[in-house]
Amino acid sequence: SSGINAEYGEVMATVIKGLAVAKKLRQGLKAEILEIQKTNPEFVPGLTVVQVGDRPDSNVYIGAKVKACEEIGINGVHLKLPPTTTEKELIDNIERLNEDPTVHGIILQVPLDCTTGIDETLATNVLSPSKDVDGLTDVNAGRLSRGDLKRCFTPCTPTGCMVLIEEAGAEVKGKNVCVVGRSKIVGAPMHDLLLWAHGTVTTCHSRTPDLGYHIKQADIVVVAAGKKELVKGEWIKPGAVVIDCGINPEPDATKKSGVKLWGDVEYAAAKQVAGAITPVPGGVGPMTVALLMRNTVTSAKRMHGVGQRSFSTFAMPTPGNARGLSTSAHLARSGLRLLQILKK
Repeated sequence: SSGINAEYGEVMATVIKGLAVAKKLRQGLKAEILEIQKTNPEFVPGLTVVQVGDRPDSNVYIGAKVKACEEIGINGVHLKLPPTTTEKELIDNIERLNEDPTVHGIILQVPLDCTTGIDETLATNVLSPSKDVDGLTDVNAGRLSRGDLKRCFTPCTPTGCMVLIEEAGAEVKGKNVCVVGRSKIVGAPMHDLLLWAHGTVTTCHSRTPDLGYHIKQADIVVVAAGKKELVKGEWIKPGAVVIDCGINPEPDATKKSGVKLWGDVEYAAAKQVAGAITPVPGGVGPMTVALLMRNTVTSAKRMHGVGQRSFSTFAMPTPGNARGLSTSAHLARSGLRLLQILKK
């Protein structure tokens, strides 16, 4: 929704309603599954979320994912392992899921809540890249960084941001784009997606001097810094598209939940200047789960050979890998063996 700011006579930004976009995407996926099942009744996409321990925030996130699965027609499973789970036990569980033909997507919920010192990076890379619907294995991240977008899954939050930029009617090609943040889950893959969409991308971070200077040059700004109202309204170029990935909770007795969520952008001020902007909440957040659902359905279609070529190159057996595990799983298993030898 956009309108005239009567006091200043300025056009206010269009609000990009991620909640509505995500709902439409989820409805489309539900209809697609039902359509495929008319000719292929065995087609049931499967997503398993692996959790170690019992972090309350992780329980909430996983609950939202499983609920979304139920609404769409995906078989969502929450595999909850105790905090005493060892690295080997976790890897064995992931390898079992890698080989299960009814599972098309696997998520390892991080941070792990364990007492055994599991290496999260090692465990994540045991996931078969063809089932890594969060796009966080080194194989998928590497393919994204090389622009091999047809052979990888991309992380759900930055992919959702790309959908919202498109929804705002903005074209990335030839535009100056500023990404604030460089995390492996949002900032870094966001840079890559924008680069391969032919944007001229600047990535800023905590060591960047004069952050405002870089943001002022940008036609599109994506902020994922994890700091309340870091980006000031006066830094925004007039008419720019602003995507705010921040979720910064603060106690607020006036809210039913007792918590108010703040973005990384000074929303009220930025809205006076930007051409389009995402709110917090209701902007980027709902897109993350919707894109996770889309990736799971895509994976199921690949494995069932529905409407596209199977991604056999995703999980090629390697020499000495007789079980046919994905390359990353085999390397992770080999790495674990090496660590065990070194510890002796």
